[in-house]
Amino acid sequence: MKKHPSIPTSVLLPAVVLMLFLAPIVTESVARPGFVYTRTRGRCTPQYWSSRREAWPRMIPQGSLVSKVFGSRAYERYRYDLTLLEATSRNDDGENVYARLVKESTAALINSYTRKGYPYSAWEVKTAVIQGIVSDEAAAVQAQRFYDANRACN
Repeated sequence: MKKHPSIPTSVLLPAVVLMLFLAPIVTESVARPGFVYTRTRGRCTPQYWSSRREAWPRMIPQGSLVSKVFGSRAYERYRYDLTLLEATSRNDDGENVYARLVKESTAALINSYTRKGYPYSAWEVKTAVIQGIVSDEAAAVQAQRFYDANRACN
């Protein structure tokens, strides 16, 4: 019979402990295969910009007021002290078309500065917001356009 070399206990014990420690991590990542995929998607959504994972453009800092960025019509429609960061993190946009418009248009404005090939320029976003504020129907249509553009962007 051939004799196999034995592994010393001083090496074997730490290796076993390490494997037991890493086993839950490995099984957890296998259980959620979409985790890596979801990290690379949605880089243009309001949720992404409200998470502060990426620096905002210098032209429109997070603390900029919606009324200053989008003009006097926005001042009449939204809170006077609503910031762009607050606009992206709103969660009252279910039935409120104006809340949805400000949320999606803020993300669209940031994307116009930061994403090459984004379908709207900053000027077009600002103009569309002013046009969208005039009625519920116009706000809903424009919010949907920005929603679609924000989801299609990477």
